[in-house]
Amino acid sequence: MYSVKSVKDIQNLNPFIVVGCGGGGEKFSNLEGVETVGFIDDNVKKQGKEFCGCVVSGSLEECLECAKNAKSVVIMLPIGAEGTALKYAVQAIDAGLNVITSFRSLSVAENISLKKFADAKNVVIKDIGPRLDVIEKIAGVAPEKSCEVLPKISYKPKAPVIFVGGTSQECGKRTTTKMLGLACMERGITPAIISTDEMGLEEPTDFNFRAGSLSAMDVPAAILSSIKYAEETKHPDIIFIEGQSSLTEKGNPHPRGLSAAILIGSAPDAVIVGHRPNHPYREPRGIEEEIKAIEAVEPTKVVGLSINLKNASLDLCPEFFESKFNLPAEDVYTNGASKLLDAIFEYLEE
Repeated sequence: MYSVKSVKDIQNLNPFIVVGCGGGGEKFSNLEGVETVGFIDDNVKKQGKEFCGCVVSGSLEECLECAKNAKSVVIMLPIGAEGTALKYAVQAIDAGLNVITSFRSLSVAENISLKKFADAKNVVIKDIGPRLDVIEKIAGVAPEKSCEVLPKISYKPKAPVIFVGGTSQECGKRTTTKMLGLACMERGITPAIISTDEMGLEEPTDFNFRAGSLSAMDVPAAILSSIKYAEETKHPDIIFIEGQSSLTEKGNPHPRGLSAAILIGSAPDAVIVGHRPNHPYREPRGIEEEIKAIEAVEPTKVVGLSINLKNASLDLCPEFFESKFNLPAEDVYTNGASKLLDAIFEYLEE
C-alpha cells in the first residue's frame, strides 16, 4: 500500500475521474494541481447534472466516453459503501486506470488480490488514509485503523424527541431520563428511553450503549439509528435520550465533543438540563452557559431544569432556580419528573 502524504504524490496521475459527488469528491477536485475530467455517482438524482464543472455520469463506462484522457479514478465514498468502492476499483483497474482511495473503514489498497490485479495491469493503487501515523507520533499511541464504521443515515422521527443534557458529568442525566419515562407511564403515555452509557441498566430504559466507545463521527449515526429502531419496535409516543457530560464543563474537555455529537444526533424537539450545585469533583460553568451552548449547537429549546441537590445547602431548593432562570425546575430524586414532563408537553403544544 502507498499512503498519500502530499498532493504532490498524486499530481502525476492526472487527469482524474472522481467517484462520489459529495463533500469528499468536491474537496479532491479542488486540490492544488489536480485535474478532474469526470464524475460518477450512483444517485440517479445527481446524474446528468453539473458538479464541479463536469456532468455527472452513472457508470465508469459512460464517463469514459466523455473523459477518454483520464488516467486515474479516485474513489470518495462514505462509510457503508464498501461494496461499491470495490466494484469501481476493479472496473478502473480492468480499464487500465490507476486507483486512489479515501475510504476510512476499508483500505482498498490493502486488498492483496486487488494489488495483484493492479500489478498485472501495470497501474498503481494509492490510499489517502486517516494518517494515524501522525497521531501516534504526536500522542504516542493510535488505533490500528480508523474507528469510524457506521453508515450515515437520515431519519425523521414520528414522535417528539427530548434530549436530557447537563452542566457536568454525574449531575443526574440518567436519573432524570428514567424519571421522565416513569412519569409518562403513570399517565398512560408510551415512552422510549435510550441510554447512551453502559450504566443505563435500570428500568424503564429500553436499551443502552456506550456512545463514548464510538468515533465522534459515528455517534450521531448511532443516535439516529437508535431512534429509528425504537420507533420500529415500540411505536412510542415520545422519545427520551440521555446525554453525556456537558458542552461547557471546565477541567475535563475531552467528553464535551461526545456531548455535542449526541445532541446533534438527537436533533431534539426540546431539552431538559440537569445541574448539581456544589458538585464535589466536577467544574460546571453553570446553567446559563449550558443553555446558551445547547441552543447554539441545535435549533431546539431548553424547557426545564432537573436540579440534583445531593451536595446543596439545606436552604437551596428548585424554586430558587425557577426564579433565577424563569424555567420550571424540579428535584427529580425527591419529587419525580411530573413537573418537567408538563413543561415538555406545554412547549410541544405551542
